[in-house]
Amino acid sequence: MSKVTPNIITMTKIATRIQQKLQTHLEAQHLQVINESYMHNVPKGSETHFKVVVVSNKFTNLPLIKRHRAVTDVLKEELNNGVHALSVEARTPEEWEKSTKNVQPSPSCLGGFGK
Repeated sequence: MSKVTPNIITMTKIATRIQQKLQTHLEAQHLQVINESYMHNVPKGSETHFKVVVVSNKFTNLPLIKRHRAVTDVLKEELNNGVHALSVEARTPEEWEKSTKNVQPSPSCLGGFGK
């Protein structure tokens, strides 16, 4: 049974497209798309920085780098057209069940450009 947990506050045009693509291509059992753009020095309402939590059977027996690559391959268009940063948590259903199911907050932005 598929469970998709959208973050209602952050579901905007690009976030919705990210959610739809990951759900379709990775058959996610749990999926969160979190727009973290507000944490960065970007205009209000931007969709440039995201965190995704994807739980899928397709990650079984794959090392972490291949899981991340699977996610970024699905989102290649978004990453080439405005999405500046993507944080990925990619887990199997078994890993997710054993976890606390809490998504850790991303660290504060340091301002970029070596600041």
